[in-house]
Amino acid sequence: VQLQASGGGSVQAGGSLRLSCAMSGRTFSNYGMGWFRQAPGKEREFVAAINWSGRTTSYADSVKGRFTISRDNAKNMVYLQMISLKSEDTGVYYCAIDRSAHATSSPDNYYYWGQGTLVTVSS
Repeated sequence: VQLQASGGGSVQAGGSLRLSCAMSGRTFSNYGMGWFRQAPGKEREFVAAINWSGRTTSYADSVKGRFTISRDNAKNMVYLQMISLKSEDTGVYYCAIDRSAHATSSPDNYYYWGQGTLVTVSS
């Protein structure tokens, strides 16, 4: 299984970015997918998750209303649209595959992780 995250970069506060994650090696539509992030000196934290169909999503309180997770099962892709970015959104963002088809928030539920893409938000 391979996960390739992309789309990170440096933006000013209030700006937007769209992260993408491509999956190969498994039947993509069987699994829930999630985004997590890790800021310098902090533990990895949940950002957003989406179930296998895309009809159920879950967000961390800190990103609700600003981030949107989506997926395209035909393309084996999951996305994270981020708007109104804040300096506290800075970190390495990882996409991951859930062991189930659901949208879950615990990192223990995820068993394949991408390499991460760096997002830097300057104030």
